[in-house]
Amino acid sequence: MSKMSLIRSLLKCVVLVGFLLSAVQFLRYWMANKQYVFTKEDVAKLAKQYAGQDHDQAFSKVVVELRRKYPGHILPDEDLQWVFVNAGGWMGSMCLLHASLTEYWSAGTWMVEYGRGFIPSTLTFALADTIFSTQDFLTLFYTGRVYLKGMILEASTFLTEAGLL
Repeated sequence: MSKMSLIRSLLKCVVLVGFLLSAVQFLRYWMANKQYVFTKEDVAKLAKQYAGQDHDQAFSKVVVELRRKYPGHILPDEDLQWVFVNAGGWMGSMCLLHASLTEYWSAGTWMVEYGRGFIPSTLTFALADTIFSTQDFLTLFYTGRVYLKGMILEASTFLTEAGLL
């Protein structure tokens, strides 16, 4: 290997490491300064308000209430779809109402779940059983499709609120 190609390889590695470090620092800054759509308190209050009611009616009321409180952040009825979830040996079903890179909200027949953080980093755990155990690729497709629709809705709402659409 010539001296010039060694220098090029070293320079490429330095640029790659610099890019990766910059990306990590950007993500850390973004996460530290992120303003979330929902508050933990609102989600807990809503869950308690409808707990113990008929599941179908409670779910419908939760969806209506969320759309009223957070317009543009809850998927429309035509995009709501119940899909199976396999994660960590647990199996259930979910209907995704909201999707973002840093928050998630899903409601099923027995629980309301709200989380914060960099959500794409959790997808490996959330989808591992579906990919490697059940190999239910149709459910994987449905889950990905509804998550993508939620992300598009969030991007559209963000751009509209910023005056860009």
